[in-house]
Amino acid sequence: MTGMIEIPDAEGDWEPATELRAGGRNPARQASMFQSVTWPLISLALLSVDLEAVARRLRLTLETSWDRHGSVRAAFFVLEGMDFVVTHHEGDAPGTHVWTRKGGSVDPAARVGSLLAALGVGPDAVSYSTWGAGTDLSHLPAAWWRGRGKPAWSHQDTWDNFKKRPGMFVGRVTFGAVVGFLTGYDTASDKALLDGFGEWLAARLGYGSNLVYWALAEKLIFPDGRPEEPWSPETEQHAVAGLIGLIDEFFDHLADDPKDRPGTA
Repeated sequence: MTGMIEIPDAEGDWEPATELRAGGRNPARQASMFQSVTWPLISLALLSVDLEAVARRLRLTLETSWDRHGSVRAAFFVLEGMDFVVTHHEGDAPGTHVWTRKGGSVDPAARVGSLLAALGVGPDAVSYSTWGAGTDLSHLPAAWWRGRGKPAWSHQDTWDNFKKRPGMFVGRVTFGAVVGFLTGYDTASDKALLDGFGEWLAARLGYGSNLVYWALAEKLIFPDGRPEEPWSPETEQHAVAGLIGLIDEFFDHLADDPKDRPGTA
């Protein structure tokens, strides 16, 4: 890694990247980690610039999550019609990893060049790159390999991490917040998570095929009847744990009975 390079602050008339409006001056437009969770990513470069400085320059909001390499801070955004993700893992050497959406024609040098121009720095900021200049694969940090051969997160990775630390995804952990996240994720991933779950719950209950999955889950979690609202923190915790447990049971059922897997004749 070369010495860290300074990035100028945002121009005075640049609005936050999260504010989408006609005539905006900021060249970056941010998407949330939730919106972009199903993006398959490929790595482009490692820049010798600080991630916080990138966020200040493009007025990005950094989001925090984790993967098998540990805690990671990231921002997903669009620049000149191209998708970018900038990340840094806790414990890695200083620097900013740059990723892009997999698929279509990708000119790594051109894409990173557009980002460097927006950041106000030159090509000397590129420490490693996928197109060869300055690349020493034997010294790449472990996180670099995350994008090679698989999406940054598989659906199984997402579920495993969600059930361990739901607060990292939804903030205040309530039954409603967890249902909202899981429903949104399932919709965004074309039913990769919960396809068949409602039917499985209805079969366990012996009725309710016309009900949404969370209503069915409540009947199993609270066999003596749904508690009156507002729920106490203990009730919310019990409901969340119950829902996660039911989804895990559903996945175990699919593993034991392949004929019941979605798309299986």
